[in-house]
Amino acid sequence: MIAETTQSLRALGATGKADPMRWREVEFEAVFLEHYGRVVSVLLRLVGDRTRAEELANDTFWKLYRTPGLSSTDGQLGGWLYRTATNLGIDALRTANRRRKYEDAAARGQESNRASSPLEDIARAEQRHRVRATLAVLKPAQAQILILRASGFSYNELASVLELSPGGIGTTLNRAQAEFRRAYLRLHGQEKQL
Repeated sequence: MIAETTQSLRALGATGKADPMRWREVEFEAVFLEHYGRVVSVLLRLVGDRTRAEELANDTFWKLYRTPGLSSTDGQLGGWLYRTATNLGIDALRTANRRRKYEDAAARGQESNRASSPLEDIARAEQRHRVRATLAVLKPAQAQILILRASGFSYNELASVLELSPGGIGTTLNRAQAEFRRAYLRLHGQEKQL
């Protein structure tokens, strides 16, 4: 995976000359190894598909590689990576949500009277879909904090990634949760309250 990503990056942007605004391969590889697993984990929780999460993680690292001036020594790299990854994930959810609406509208004309059984797997899949659709309509900052917290980030990690004061994380998280509840009920009615 690392070799493929490094080769792709080299093929797309390397000139063979030392560029002070570009990443050194060794430094980039170290950042990649340190953060890739957690970035994929965050994105997997957000989009629910391992392949898509890995694609978005690769997009995140490609953006990092192409962003001049960022380095692993300035302390902002982790926050930048997770913000970029969650933004890409939220954009992917919005795109998928729009596509699903179009597909659902087209399918309504061809829908037959199929009886569905209330299996737990189906119910869980529907609940995940509802949660993702709700995250897609939230402000990106609210969706980010909820996703990162659900991914196991501590308050201090959230403060670092989102560039907020550690004392304000609890309030920001509570507001995001309240907005999520309102958006969920607005989108999905009173069917299942959180």
